[in-house]
Amino acid sequence: MTAVGLDTLGTRATMEVGGRTIAYYSLTKAAEKLGDISRLPFSMKVLLENMLRFEDGGFTVSTADAQAIVDWQKNPSSDAEIQYRPARVLLQDFTGVPCVVDLAAMRDAIAKLGGDTSKINPLVPVHLVIDHSVMVDEFGHPKAFEQNVEIEYYRNGERYDFLKWGSKSLDNFKAVPPGTGICHQVNLENIAQAVWTSTDESGAIVAYPDTCVGTDSHTTMINGLGVLGWGVGGIEAEAAMLGQPVSMLIPEVVGFKLTGQLREGVTATDLVLTCTNMLRKHGVVGRFVEYYGPGLASLSLADRATLANMAPEYGATCGFFGIDDKTLDYMRLTGRDEDALALVEAYAKEQGFWIEPDAVDPVFTSTLELDMSTVVPSLAGPKRPQDRVDLTEVDDVFAKDMAETYKKANQRVAVEGKDFDIGDGDVMIAAITSCTNTSNPGVMVAAGLVAKKANELGLRPKPWVKTSLAPGSQVVTDYFEKAGLQPHLDAVGFNLVGYGCTTCIGNSGPLAEPISKAINDNGLVAAAVISGNRNFEGRVSPDVRANFLASPPLVVAYALKGTVIEDFTTTPIGTGKNGQDVFLKDIWPTNLEVADTMASCMDRSMFQARYANVYKGDEHWQAINVEGSETYSWRAGSTYVANPPYFEGMSMTPAPVGDIVEAKPLAILGDSITTDHISPAGSIKADSPAGKWLMEHQVAKADFNSYGARRGHHEVMMRGTFANIRIKNEMVPGIEGGMSRYGQEVMPIYDAAMRHKADGTPLVVIAGKEYGTGSSRDWAAKGTNLLGVKAVIVESFERIHRSNLVGMGVLPLQFQNGDTRETLGLTGDDTFTIRGIADLKPRQQVTVEVTRADGSTFSFEALCRIDTANELEYFMNGGILHYVLRKLAA
Repeated sequence: MTAVGLDTLGTRATMEVGGRTIAYYSLTKAAEKLGDISRLPFSMKVLLENMLRFEDGGFTVSTADAQAIVDWQKNPSSDAEIQYRPARVLLQDFTGVPCVVDLAAMRDAIAKLGGDTSKINPLVPVHLVIDHSVMVDEFGHPKAFEQNVEIEYYRNGERYDFLKWGSKSLDNFKAVPPGTGICHQVNLENIAQAVWTSTDESGAIVAYPDTCVGTDSHTTMINGLGVLGWGVGGIEAEAAMLGQPVSMLIPEVVGFKLTGQLREGVTATDLVLTCTNMLRKHGVVGRFVEYYGPGLASLSLADRATLANMAPEYGATCGFFGIDDKTLDYMRLTGRDEDALALVEAYAKEQGFWIEPDAVDPVFTSTLELDMSTVVPSLAGPKRPQDRVDLTEVDDVFAKDMAETYKKANQRVAVEGKDFDIGDGDVMIAAITSCTNTSNPGVMVAAGLVAKKANELGLRPKPWVKTSLAPGSQVVTDYFEKAGLQPHLDAVGFNLVGYGCTTCIGNSGPLAEPISKAINDNGLVAAAVISGNRNFEGRVSPDVRANFLASPPLVVAYALKGTVIEDFTTTPIGTGKNGQDVFLKDIWPTNLEVADTMASCMDRSMFQARYANVYKGDEHWQAINVEGSETYSWRAGSTYVANPPYFEGMSMTPAPVGDIVEAKPLAILGDSITTDHISPAGSIKADSPAGKWLMEHQVAKADFNSYGARRGHHEVMMRGTFANIRIKNEMVPGIEGGMSRYGQEVMPIYDAAMRHKADGTPLVVIAGKEYGTGSSRDWAAKGTNLLGVKAVIVESFERIHRSNLVGMGVLPLQFQNGDTRETLGLTGDDTFTIRGIADLKPRQQVTVEVTRADGSTFSFEALCRIDTANELEYFMNGGILHYVLRKLAA
């Protein structure tokens, strides 16, 4: 049931579509009162409609908010704050488990405060897709998929019991079982509707833009379908589920004009890596990006979704597209109802969301432009997704990284018990993985055709390469099989290993022990080539240091080549069955071959069949016998799910927020510290604090699973905070991994934090630029909070992590006036005092007092990055969940 706004401006109207009367909030009527909106970007029109629909006389939304969005056209930058309400929430299981844990904990807490547990229920539709847990344990053989599923259920049974409890106990909450696909691809192919409808309090059907927030940064993929969506932390998502608006500043919007079209042999992935590089250089953190221009006509819907998917990699909040015939064609192909398509077309045209080729360009804050005919075959790496590399230069980039970062020459070493040797730059992992590319039939069919041509010529992957195929949807298997491509993929090692994120999120599984030993004993710089979206240090595999992102067909080719140290375009890929040299051009399909194959192997019935019973699951899921209940019965001794300590001792009145006095630094870090560095998702080392805790609780090393899978248990996760194997804390120079100091004693960061906590000493973290880049994981902020960190002081924040810190009651501060940790000479022996916190205002300048070890003092100015009045209220309550809980209990 949707609440009815006041509609002070009188914008509510009706339209007749498919024999139904549909109510909507008319942008045309709004323009009559507020002024011309013809040059508002599509994404801003979505925000304007949201203000009209939820206008409540200024309690949360006023007509002035709508006016501010219209007036934005005069000066496309704003410091006005709005309260935005998305239509729905999307979760994946790594971030979904802690969300459901928090909701269960909030039910316990509201009961203790004398409130009604039924208040803790999602008020908007929530879809959780279990996609992050499957690992590539088995690969390269016909039974790999079946065996990985068995292992997945064995490892994650307790988590899946809990999620099934959530689906039976929470209103408006649906769980898509394991083995269905990746949340963003399932969203694109099935859940999203482009125009959402619900019944309001008067019984009328109301249509409005389909919008969402998701607990995964790549929620932006749905922007390709004209759905405004972006990633938020789990704590923000929980607040949105419980009816709280997303507090945000009216964004700046960067227009990206596309002209021309891609040349023969150039893929959508090459385009995306090119755009990511351009946008990261332009600077779009915290901004919307919107694509426009004549080049859109040559991009398929899947190409647009691939571009939108990478918004977190270029740093933007979203990468938005309008709606046109390509949108309708895709929705029809993927099995959407014809009545729904009729509504999408009618609503988009009526409201001005339809792409008109001859329309005047919208007003943007800034613009950049790309002639797509200039795009060349590309990869990105070896450490960041924005570092695009021409295919012809990958070997040079790797050689430069070897010389500058590792200061060593290439070497080759024997592998114990094997008849081959391996060396620096050898490709150890070649994975077709990730929603980014597996959602795009163009690049997936191209990969299949590369495999076909290679197989027919007798090529095989190098014996040291771990190969895997993990599509984001079961439909990919259907069209591979119909096109006759799967047997060829199998022949060159790309057997199906699962339907999930796998290698892209670090679930690559272990390398063969002799290969891992040879790498680590000899300090080899091994490589991976994956069709994913993230290649940060330590993410893909602990054994691999150089990670390159590439299109699926290039992943297949690199598996055959087996190394990144030779020019891919001028040296052979391998030797054919007749002894002939085979080059990349010999196995690369033409654009026409790809198009003809797609036309022959894909149809609407595939999608309809696969999604007909999408919530039913396989026999494993059906066998989980769990009953719903008002509160959850926490299992004593569980190492996967536990009641978190956030609400212990909580009262209806927030405790006063005091000054931070004589805080010690827990970590002093460099630039581009990712949420992977802060809260790893990958493997747990036996000698780490988390590993030791698990062994103390009778968990064998073989059953450790991953940090991502254990996000439902705070004891594991706080021990895993800052535990990335590649993090470098400047307080302990020369040491790699999650270490710090207590006094002069070097120890794991967790241990140091607990020693300071026992002393009653508050902590700070200090870092450089782009702090918190990458995934939207809330545990990067939750873990920071639980370690006793009161403030984080950096040169710049990525959007989601800054918001998450505020949501957990951690003060985010930003250096000013050119100051950095280096110019100020900050060290692990300094102490920091920050006063006046009780009287903070959003984006206020604060003074940080520093006391040196010798007793001398100085101070510097920092910008408080609590950006809005709502955020300040969350912070003063100790976090967003405490604020919501008190409000609901009252």
